[in-house]
Amino acid sequence: MQLDKDLLAIQEVRDFCRQAKRAQEEFRQYTQEEVDRVVAAMAAAGFEAAEHLAQLAVKETGYGNVPDKTKKNQFGTRDVYESIRTLRTAGIVREDRKNKILEVGEPMGVVVAIVPTTNPTSTAMYKSLISVKARNSIIISPHPRARGCILAAANIMADAARSAGAPEGLLNTLTRPTLKATHELMRCRETDVILATGGTALVSAAYSAGKPAYGVGPGNVPVYLDRSAYYKKAITDIITGKTFDYGTLCSSEQALIVDAPVAKRAKQALQDGGAYFMTQGEAEKLQAILVSADFRINPEMVGKAPAVLAQTAGFEIPEGTRLLVAELSGVGKEVPLSAEKLSPTLVFYTVNGYEEGIRRSVEILNFGGKGHTAAIHAKNDEVIKQFGLRVPASRVVVNSPSSLGAVGYTNELMPAMTLGCGSFGRNITSDNISAHHLMNIKRIAYETRPVADSQNGATWNASIHHDWKNREAPYNKALSSDVSRKGGSKPNRPEETTKAASSETALYGASGMSESEVENVVEQFLKNRR
Repeated sequence: MQLDKDLLAIQEVRDFCRQAKRAQEEFRQYTQEEVDRVVAAMAAAGFEAAEHLAQLAVKETGYGNVPDKTKKNQFGTRDVYESIRTLRTAGIVREDRKNKILEVGEPMGVVVAIVPTTNPTSTAMYKSLISVKARNSIIISPHPRARGCILAAANIMADAARSAGAPEGLLNTLTRPTLKATHELMRCRETDVILATGGTALVSAAYSAGKPAYGVGPGNVPVYLDRSAYYKKAITDIITGKTFDYGTLCSSEQALIVDAPVAKRAKQALQDGGAYFMTQGEAEKLQAILVSADFRINPEMVGKAPAVLAQTAGFEIPEGTRLLVAELSGVGKEVPLSAEKLSPTLVFYTVNGYEEGIRRSVEILNFGGKGHTAAIHAKNDEVIKQFGLRVPASRVVVNSPSSLGAVGYTNELMPAMTLGCGSFGRNITSDNISAHHLMNIKRIAYETRPVADSQNGATWNASIHHDWKNREAPYNKALSSDVSRKGGSKPNRPEETTKAASSETALYGASGMSESEVENVVEQFLKNRR
């Protein structure tokens, strides 16, 4: 008797959920050293298989190219591992002696990871590493179109984890990834948190599953080229970012917005770098095969080489073309090419000054990609700051390829393949998701202000005195130990070598106490504590 495919898939989900729960309950007892040994083995195995997995991914999905997918796999293992290597996730992970607070790391439990077809193997390995680092188990639901290569990547990670001492069932991957199975997995009783990378509908389903969820929104990245930029490097970066893996990263450049004084030189530099500027008729033909009437990306044209796109659309391009460019004047539903295009295609706008450049960038993000990423190439710091302050993007990449900068490959952002879009994009976080997002922090707080000593006066003045320059913002303490995002010790804040002369004495607190008065109060307090 042949059993129903969905019933078999749902049964597999339930079996894996029970296995994952048992394995995680055992793994949560591991020491930090034992956890780190498992994670290191996984990262090393994935890195070694980077090229092989890239070949599998390109062959199965037809998206992208092997050299760039190899780099993605290396990034998703080596760079991600180095960024979390020194992060403490077991036991007491941070001690705040000044405020008398101990922070204790606790795993979230069973992580459900939805993995897309555009970046299949790199995302599977990245999500496996950050989940296990935080002492969670993980169940991967692969995109059906990339099932084989995702299974291969996940099995490499699982085998390496077991060889390093991880319990059986800590990492599992659905072998029958149907839509019903994925929905069952997200709602499973044992599921504790969801990592959803995929289309808008799937992310919405994750948020509706009744579980904590990290989702991502679509990207539609504007990149502004200011008149102050070193335009030759900027154009090289833009071509590099847009053509990387044939545009399959959601953080890749979608719209190039060029300040008028450098527009002519920018066009020439693009052409010198292998870009082909399409005629209006050619752009309309390309638009017809890339974007559907309801603004959905045609999956058959994702991650294809320019020659394939042109041939399918019905026009010819010079041999060696790396990028297809369409000059546009508008944004919105009447201009479908102004939407996200997961391919080596770029739209080109000319603006007069950075104010107009910012407005156009905001317009593009609001049309599709709000909260994701924007980029700017400029040497004028004030222009960069104004751009960053005003665009609705969670990450603003400066003077670097946006596709690579947004994921933390060319800067100090947290290396990640899942990029939160914040409340702009209806996500719970604007962060690059990493291991510290997959752990709970318990805080053991000792009394520092006894009730009897509390200030219960009838008068109080709200002070606005602060030192923003040297104040450590609360989000700087988000990582559970004093380590940087890239691993290693956090650098000490450099001491100021000079201080501006002032005729006034610095005052502190609501009552305006001098520094010496503060020191006397502290000294008296310490004596009383003894």
